[in-house]
Amino acid sequence: MTDATPTLMPKPWISGIAPYVPGKSAGADGRPLIKLSANENPLGTGDKARAAFAAVQAAPDALSRYPDPGSVALRAAIAAKYGLDPDRVICGNGSDELLHLAAGAYAGAGDEILYVRYGFAVYEIAARRVGAVPVEADDRDFATDVDALLAAVTDKTRVVYLANPNNPTGTLATRDEVARIHAGLPRDALFVIDQAYAEYLTPDQDDGGLDLARTQPNVFVTRTFSKIHGLAAERIGWGYASSDVIAALHRIRLPFNVTRAGQAAAVAALGDDDFVNRSREHNARWRAWLAQELESLGNHGVRVIPSATNFLLVLFEGQVSAETVYHRLMDAGYIVRWLPGQGIPQALRMTIGTEDETRGLAAAIRAALAG
Repeated sequence: MTDATPTLMPKPWISGIAPYVPGKSAGADGRPLIKLSANENPLGTGDKARAAFAAVQAAPDALSRYPDPGSVALRAAIAAKYGLDPDRVICGNGSDELLHLAAGAYAGAGDEILYVRYGFAVYEIAARRVGAVPVEADDRDFATDVDALLAAVTDKTRVVYLANPNNPTGTLATRDEVARIHAGLPRDALFVIDQAYAEYLTPDQDDGGLDLARTQPNVFVTRTFSKIHGLAAERIGWGYASSDVIAALHRIRLPFNVTRAGQAAAVAALGDDDFVNRSREHNARWRAWLAQELESLGNHGVRVIPSATNFLLVLFEGQVSAETVYHRLMDAGYIVRWLPGQGIPQALRMTIGTEDETRGLAAAIRAALAG
């Protein structure tokens, strides 16, 4: 081999990707901690979904047979639940796969993919993965600034991502704001509305995304079963768009991308309104309680960003830093999400846990601030 021998190298845009870092469940020493870092449902999984999952697993051919590649029964159940056309529903390996598919189908080298600063970390990865240029629009106090977003649109913009409610900030763009974003976008840009936390909203908070996707050719709405339905381990997402968009996404999606047991559990979860309502009510109660507890610590420089999700973004702008609180919480047995990698080193994102976990977390934060 000589110095002139070519070296195998990935595309330059691949080298620029910072891999996604999931929420941790253990300390640096491997000690298990109370996990409030990944926005999972503290009530677990509903009985109906659990029973359907177990029934498939108990079948003699549970491991030897491929799942339905088209998720036909699941798509039909989703369509029936939300009044949609099943042929325009697509299922994915979590909504993450669908977010990547949107970039893969509609953007490439030299194109731009736009999203709000402090948006979901996957958006930048999805853009860089296809060689597109990620573009961040300025936020408005951690929320979507519609004017700034539209001002960042250029003739190279091909995909616009909006997490609504947003992760990691918890903020919510209104129906009017979402409609104004769509109205201001070029028709050749795909507007992706990521509604991973939509089931935590009240009816009056509906952002109108599904209504836009029903009628507009360039709107793609994504949702997930990982959050309120408690099926995070099975990685099941779904999306809705025009027939043309769905056809393009099907061309590049993974075959057999949702497991047999996962499909069955998701169908059952859609029919378990009692569990969803109980999860929503639990979350609303303890999110409000935790926010009030933390807001009382304002003299320590603590600020809580109003949230429409199952977590709170909490800023530590006093003498005790977010990093210090993060490590002290681990010492106390809790792990939350510290966010320097997303440009918010002064913030911790905290999942709403069980009553005991939430009360314990509040007490641990007070102790951490007291030193």
